[in-house]
Amino acid sequence: MNELTSIEKTTAKDWASDQEVRWCPGCGDYAVLKAVQRTMPDLGVAREKTVFVSGIGCSSRFPYYMETYGFHTIHGRAPAVATGVKLANPDLDVWIITGDGDALSIGGNHTMHLLRRNLDCQVLLFNNEIYGLTKGQYSPTSRVGTRSPSTPFGSVDTPARPCAFALGAGARFVARGIDVHKSLPDVLKAAHAHKGTAFIEIFQNCVVYNDDVFAPFTARDVASEMQLWLKHGEKMLFAGGSKGIALDTDTLTLKVVAGDDPAVLTHNIRSRALAHMLVEMPPVGFPVALGVIYDDPAPTFEVSVIQQNETAAAGKKPDLQSLVGKGQSWMVEKEPRAE
Repeated sequence: MNELTSIEKTTAKDWASDQEVRWCPGCGDYAVLKAVQRTMPDLGVAREKTVFVSGIGCSSRFPYYMETYGFHTIHGRAPAVATGVKLANPDLDVWIITGDGDALSIGGNHTMHLLRRNLDCQVLLFNNEIYGLTKGQYSPTSRVGTRSPSTPFGSVDTPARPCAFALGAGARFVARGIDVHKSLPDVLKAAHAHKGTAFIEIFQNCVVYNDDVFAPFTARDVASEMQLWLKHGEKMLFAGGSKGIALDTDTLTLKVVAGDDPAVLTHNIRSRALAHMLVEMPPVGFPVALGVIYDDPAPTFEVSVIQQNETAAAGKKPDLQSLVGKGQSWMVEKEPRAE
């Protein structure tokens, strides 16, 4: 998040580029794009101070569709490029657009280091639990049993949990949203307000290769029963308030109780332990935790680097020639012998 002042008021149309949006009809990426474009005017930022950086995948076309600066980089390396952008110009508002394969497979180590360093940026991880761009192979987040061209008999891999991965890597802001949900802009605003790396997992439907994989908690007839939208300082209630989340003191895990049970927990975005339990709730018998799960700011990477450089340079005069001539020298006394 950057503190920018005297910004000209904009509309969602001002943030939409003139490029033809090219995703499969019905893809959840359209909804995320619109949510971002609608949110940007509310953030009070300037288009010329905003940069979208992506890797490789369906979601990575995103920078073309935003009327801002952007980089479409290489597979899994968006965090590295974004880090360079932020270090070169800390005043820029940097957004990273990535997918479950791009961020957690070939880019897993880059994502991990971005999170532990706490660069001031927003990471939108589009999770459709499949490799869409390369024709439907299973991805790091695909569920056990997923049949695909690369797992014709069903995947036997234990899937990665993006938010659990983020917390384990040291993320200071972790949130979840759904591509078509009306609350996604609120999650984006909270992420932007956070000073540091804000990690948002967005459940995004791939209509071609993994259609309705999230229907067990996104379908209208089950949404209330299966979605737990979290708000700091409020009780963890769902199913119209008839159910809640409490702590099982015997196992130190979460459990579902009646909504009027006094043991229902109050959400605390500063609690890392609670965040871990929320993102690891089992898929059966529990709702999916959504919204801002964890938000506890810490010093950012680029600020620390800049301060260190300023301290190292204090009182010194720039002198390239002196620097080049400093230290030991070696003289080659004879030509290498030709064999």
